[in-house]
Amino acid sequence: GSASVLAAAGAWSGIERVRSCAYQRMQVEDAAHAWTIQFDAAEFAMERLGTIVENAAVTAVLWQLLKSSPMLELRCPARVTGIQVDDAAATLTLDGGAPLTARLLVAADGANSGVRKLIGIGHEQWDYAQQAVVGVVRTAEPNPGTAWQRFMDGGPLAFLPLSDGQSSIVWTRPAREAKRLLALESTAFCRELGEACGEWLGEVQHCGERASFPLSMRVAERDIGPRAVLLGDAAHVVHPLAGQGVNLGLADAAALVEIVIGQRKRGADIGAWNLLQRYARWRRSENAVMAGGIHFLRGLHMVPALAGLRGFGLGLVSRSWMGREAFVRRAAGLAGNAPRLARGEGLESLVRQA
Repeated sequence: GSASVLAAAGAWSGIERVRSCAYQRMQVEDAAHAWTIQFDAAEFAMERLGTIVENAAVTAVLWQLLKSSPMLELRCPARVTGIQVDDAAATLTLDGGAPLTARLLVAADGANSGVRKLIGIGHEQWDYAQQAVVGVVRTAEPNPGTAWQRFMDGGPLAFLPLSDGQSSIVWTRPAREAKRLLALESTAFCRELGEACGEWLGEVQHCGERASFPLSMRVAERDIGPRAVLLGDAAHVVHPLAGQGVNLGLADAAALVEIVIGQRKRGADIGAWNLLQRYARWRRSENAVMAGGIHFLRGLHMVPALAGLRGFGLGLVSRSWMGREAFVRRAAGLAGNAPRLARGEGLESLVRQA
């Protein structure tokens, strides 16, 4: 999964040293019908189901790797103000700097991608009128290393384990309700959070600084343009319901690396249209399955009249080993057509076997 991709980039050991928490168990509940699905790594012959890491740790380690690489030239800060594409290359105009020319332009500049706009790719957007309230909480019982999520009317609540026994929470609420929760003093917030999560881990004793961010889904009309490819949030932004946004972006990068290595090994043009089409077919289908599934699941839990249907569905999954295995492997980035880097293969092996 993502840890393997980051390891191939030389970043994972540094990220683990900063702050990370592997988890072996996951529990998913539907509060309305009391269905519970439990996943255990050992049941699926896996060392872990996933690892919780801080975004700041990931970006800090990757930034240090970029700065120390003799193979890269960094121009930062800089803003792309124009892009010209011909049959051989893409040329970028920068504010206050010399232009850049490359056979392949990779746009990984986030949800509001300036490059995406400059190359004329539009996007569709769904505003969920929800916000995710996030923070770190301490409970009466330490988190035993379990990722726990409860689906409720108005949005899901997740407790993600941290190495010190605390939990990182992601509480999805309607926008007005999220604003109210943020305004509560700490004791009142802990009390409401405790009522929402029930008896799991006991009383919520303390909450650190809270923040919130708006939720939406955004999908680019296409993932490629002449001599250009979109990665990560520049191509797709999904609801944090399944915690897959970063994982999808890293899988995009791993897939592009795999295709480009093969193209270079053959001495072919890494910005050729047929190569970009291969990438788009591969990742567009995978990302559409994940984004569409999350969008559907989110809608299913926003309509009270569908409570019976979602309870029935969770019940089926809880009784099916194959269903649970498919869920776990896709969430871990280990589905059958996952990039080879995500499946644990190293860069050297990728180059040898290209």
